Amino acid sequence: MELQRNAFKAGLAEGRTQIGLWSSLCSNIVAEILGDCGFDWILLDTEHSPNELPGLVSQMQALARGTATPIVRPAWNDAVLIKRILDAGAQSLLIPFVQNEAEARAAVAATRYPPEGIRGITTSGRAARFGRVPNYLKTAASQICLLVQVETEAALNDIEAIASVEGIDGVFIGPSDLSASLGHLGNSAHPVVQDAMRDAVTRLTKLGKPAGILTSNEAEARRYLEWGYRFVAVGSDLGVLTRNADALAKAFKS
Repeated sequence: MELQRNAFKAGLAEGRTQIGLWSSLCSNIVAEILGDCGFDWILLDTEHSPNELPGLVSQMQALARGTATPIVRPAWNDAVLIKRILDAGAQSLLIPFVQNEAEARAAVAATRYPPEGIRGITTSGRAARFGRVPNYLKTAASQICLLVQVETEAALNDIEAIASVEGIDGVFIGPSDLSASLGHLGNSAHPVVQDAMRDAVTRLTKLGKPAGILTSNEAEARRYLEWGYRFVAVGSDLGVLTRNADALAKAFKS
């Protein structure tokens, strides 16, 4: 049995723009619906959502038949959390709050088996198709896509060093935390924040490293794509549900 090809990782390597959606509702039914929408990737969040490992497994199973590659965001840059998520079958990870080169190297090490890293070894888990993938230990890294979040002024200042770490496939700019770090809490549209995000993608593009970002504003999303962002989340399941449910209620109750 072959190791599953990571379509999202391949798309990044080919320079293709990939459009995604954030998923915070912790539901395999929602994941199944989103997987058939036509998105290239769906972010399954555990940092700011009450999402736990058994639920993640069911969400990844639900996404398996659709167009979208699941990307899982661990709650922190923690080797144990990363190990468990990888063993559960995730091939793409977004690591939050990476501040410097050392933390980027730690994230890479957590996704690699010795001697390249420190990932704990099992060959019987879901990632290895329950032991059916021959040589999984030697081939797993080839299909793991590791993205890191740069979301503070300090991290932005060190972005070249972070992005240049071998094993980092892309860098995601976190608008909300970056806004707060730059002194504009809750206002990612502030010119200072926008300039910082444009500078970030310019610097990453010079390095040949794909940049990602999230916004629920269509005009912003199109602007970010024009700037050169290559993996862009254009909304969230929570936002889509809230806005449309509010509008439907208002249409009949106003």
